[in-house]
Amino acid sequence: MSKTIAEQLNIKEFPFEIKDRNGNRIYWEDATGFVARYEYDSGGRLVYYESLVYWEKREYDSEGNEIYFENSEGKIIDDRPKETITVNGIKYQRIDQ
Repeated sequence: MSKTIAEQLNIKEFPFEIKDRNGNRIYWEDATGFVARYEYDSGGRLVYYESLVYWEKREYDSEGNEIYFENSEGKIIDDRPKETITVNGIKYQRIDQ
């Protein structure tokens, strides 16, 4: 098993966290070795979270509204615009299964 960042750096004070240049938490670890990782989009919105037992991802539209959510427990909320194609003048909307 690989060492956590805190173990590699010999950190003794917890919780230990790392933030990006925008002040967003990108890594968090507690004294028990629980580790969480975070990713953000260019607007500073959380797009991915991961720990050893759980993950979730999100997407946002150009106005910052959450349009997609999915997690490791199988929950999916998909409000993304659906693709529409036209064949012989008839419009069809793609439906994901």
